[in-house]
Amino acid sequence: MQSALYVALSAQVALEKRLNTVANNVANVNTGGFRADEVKFEEVLSTTAREAVSFASSGENFISRRAGPMNKTDNPLDVAIQGDGWLAFNAPNGVAYTRDGRMKMSENGDLQTLNGYPVLDAGGAPIALDPRGGAPTITRDGAILQGDNQVGQLGLFTLGNESKLTRFGNSGVFSSQPAAPVEDFNSHGLQQGYSEGSNVNPILEMTKMIAVQRSFESAATTIQESESSLMNAIRTLGPSS
Repeated sequence: MQSALYVALSAQVALEKRLNTVANNVANVNTGGFRADEVKFEEVLSTTAREAVSFASSGENFISRRAGPMNKTDNPLDVAIQGDGWLAFNAPNGVAYTRDGRMKMSENGDLQTLNGYPVLDAGGAPIALDPRGGAPTITRDGAILQGDNQVGQLGLFTLGNESKLTRFGNSGVFSSQPAAPVEDFNSHGLQQGYSEGSNVNPILEMTKMIAVQRSFESAATTIQESESSLMNAIRTLGPSS
């Protein structure tokens, strides 16, 4: 069995997935609140041969939770999240979560994400402001004030480390497990007039892209050498005419 051939092919499958992930990260380096995709690879052992052969798995994607940079915008409807919290909004398929704190107010006063989805409070209800009440003030714990009146409260949630996150749009995620409302605003909170950028490190991602391309070329060379070795063996050991 030409083990090297199949090992190299498995490596190319894994590297192709890695390259697509890196390319998507680079494309979203300027997307507000974007969370980079990472790939976890595992070793797969085959015992069908006389000796165990180690293959590369195709890899499993997961979403990085590393915080992105905070950018000052001075927009009263922008908030940056401090700590591990997430904002919640109503997506077409359920409640989604995001670190992108850029919001807008509809003509009716509904608080929405930039894509028009309703932003939710800690109880999971949409938030409505007074469209004639002026620019709101948003406190660290999410209270929304217009003048001297509190008109709503942004929900801030934590997603457990065991929760599997799946992407919704560019900056939203669905969680495999229920989120928990933040109660400790000493380690978590909101800062008005700021927004969080993408957590993609462009220099690191470009370095990864170069490394993946070189590894792919190396795997291709291994495949060519393995095929050449196989053909030579067939010519040498095959029946002569």
